[in-house]
Amino acid sequence: SFLNNIDSDVITENDNNKVKLDYILVENMIDAKELFEKINKKQELVIKTVHEDASFKGEVLGMAIKYNDEENYYVDLTKIDQEEFFSEFREILENDEVKKTSHNIKEEIIVFRRYDIDLKGIVFDTMIAQYLLDPSQGNYELDMLAKEYLKISISSEEDILGKGKKKKSFSDLETVDVADFYVDKVDSIYKMRFTMEKIIEEQDMTELLYDVELPLATVLADMEYRGFTVDKEQLEELGAEFDKKIETLTAEIYEYSEMEFNINSPKQLGDILFNKLELPVIKKTKTGYSTNAEVLEKLYDIHPIIEKIIEYRQIVKLKSTYVDGLVNLIDKDTHKVHSNFNQTITTTGRISSTEPNLQNIPIKTEEGRKIRKVFIPSSKEYTLVDADYSQIELRVLAHISDDPKLKEAFFTNEDIHTKTASEVFGVPLEEVTSLMRSNAKAVNFGIIYGISDFGLSKNLNISRDEAKKYIDNYLANYKQVKEFMENIVVDGKKKGYVDTILNRKRYLPELSSRNFNIRSLGERLAMNTPIQGSAADIIKVAMVKVYDELKSRKLNSNLILQVHDELIIETDRDELEEVKKLLKDIMESAVKLSVPLKVDMETGDSWYDTK
Repeated sequence: SFLNNIDSDVITENDNNKVKLDYILVENMIDAKELFEKINKKQELVIKTVHEDASFKGEVLGMAIKYNDEENYYVDLTKIDQEEFFSEFREILENDEVKKTSHNIKEEIIVFRRYDIDLKGIVFDTMIAQYLLDPSQGNYELDMLAKEYLKISISSEEDILGKGKKKKSFSDLETVDVADFYVDKVDSIYKMRFTMEKIIEEQDMTELLYDVELPLATVLADMEYRGFTVDKEQLEELGAEFDKKIETLTAEIYEYSEMEFNINSPKQLGDILFNKLELPVIKKTKTGYSTNAEVLEKLYDIHPIIEKIIEYRQIVKLKSTYVDGLVNLIDKDTHKVHSNFNQTITTTGRISSTEPNLQNIPIKTEEGRKIRKVFIPSSKEYTLVDADYSQIELRVLAHISDDPKLKEAFFTNEDIHTKTASEVFGVPLEEVTSLMRSNAKAVNFGIIYGISDFGLSKNLNISRDEAKKYIDNYLANYKQVKEFMENIVVDGKKKGYVDTILNRKRYLPELSSRNFNIRSLGERLAMNTPIQGSAADIIKVAMVKVYDELKSRKLNSNLILQVHDELIIETDRDELEEVKKLLKDIMESAVKLSVPLKVDMETGDSWYDTK
């Protein structure tokens, strides 16, 4: 709405710093070979490919290339025989000596994999570099970075393709417009790189960028390209099973309410629960009664209809999100889902996944776990090996805080939650009950996330005073954990950021806020980020090392999935013992901590069977 009120002349004036760049158009193999010779002499290459869509099968339309200060090139691959072009270009792309730079290099790696080309010699990625410099930025598009680093205005994808229903594809545009757009990109990447490299060095993140994040882009691209096989028939059977369950639950809810209504309508449901059944009102909203999960939990023991509504909601979500959602994402040719692994989304450094989000598949309920049954190896010659770091965040906390009591549990291989219960409740280990252990577990993980007595009291359904006592007892026993928590907040406020064991930084302006709630959030983030971020560092290092080792041994087994602290390898049955050993050895030695890293490992013929 602001843009509509700005005088169009003002916008035009501000666009005057857009400079139309010269470039050489390559439309035949003679010119292409001449370009290859120049690249080989310079041993350097900035590249961006143009393709119709984000899938690993979309047609490649062209590419923009820059290898020195002066010249820009646009290769129009709609005019050149692609097979001939890529057979000649392969030597450069697979040559480690020719240094490659791009923005979101993972995209380029996947594009070249379609032509069976293994992109090597990757030395820089402006998107990953900016993510390390400012993980909270959110938008790492090149037009944003060009403004920040070069003080120039280049077009965004939205500028030339539009958005929503009117969005075009690059194949709808004139070649000259596509070329202008992509030449701007490679020119900006080329010019930004050296400034960004210098800042990365000053921030002491050189090792993090070159040894972890850049190699990781290749690992993630490989995982995306390979995908994870889904048994569609079994998925559809599961969908039918969920439909039947929803039907039964619906009938039971109608029976309890003595009438039919729309269970998915909060208004109608509220009317049934609080007017017809006269259940106690927990919370009201502007539109009526609240029927959210928190409200239903509080009503759980009051009426049997509540249990059925909670279960109904869970099954409906499983059916729509994970059955119907997955069916639509299975590739018709490969019978796999090719999830997009995002490297620059989370502020803590963790990898996220979308379309589908494989990290969100529920594991707390048996119905949710059933979804994992449909994820299977690609053929009978393979099985799945699942390796999971055991309590990695608590081990990181023990390392960072250097607390002797916390470290002791990991050296003696005691159950950390039982030991914490013994310390917090002042009872011998053998007298710790399952409830004590469960409460101690909530405190252990609560401490990692900077939980308050209010938060813990809600989690454990106990009084706030009791929750405060648990936390105070914990901190009295683990004195150096308490010191770490206090010092990290002070340190974070002084420096403006907190960092991980590999110097990944997260800036926390919230720590200096005058608003109590915002400042409290900043304090929780300051406590949690070094722990969660260091755990992310460790799994990333492990992924790179596992991928490299599988390749160097020329094994048929491949890393296909990462979920939080867990890695899954689709393993050739003949290589099973070798893969299990290398996976355990690499993961447990990925990063040297002052406490041992421990990996739990399972094998199975579906993801479900490995848990």
